Amino acid sequence: MVVREKDYIQQLADYVKRNLSKGYTIDTLRWALVKQGRNRTEIERAITLAQQQMAANAPKFQAKPQLIVDRKEEKQEKKEGFFARIVSWFKG
Repeated sequence: MVVREKDYIQQLADYVKRNLSKGYTIDTLRWALVKQGRNRTEIERAITLAQQQMAANAPKFQAKPQLIVDRKEEKQEKKEGFFARIVSWFKG
């Protein structure tokens, strides 16, 4: 049975995507495929294809919403320092 090259590369890309989702690294998968006797050029093409497909399916980030802060609400009650409390204690 003759497998077309595109189908073969897609099968390798699917293998890469499946194992990346399991937590394996690209280098681990690359060397596993080399040890299985796969062609290095085809492995690199499959990894590139897998990365492109995963990037295309990644969620698109929208621009961050701009926060508008009312400076009046930002004022905090000023705390009295340690020495000021001691002085006010002696005064009063």
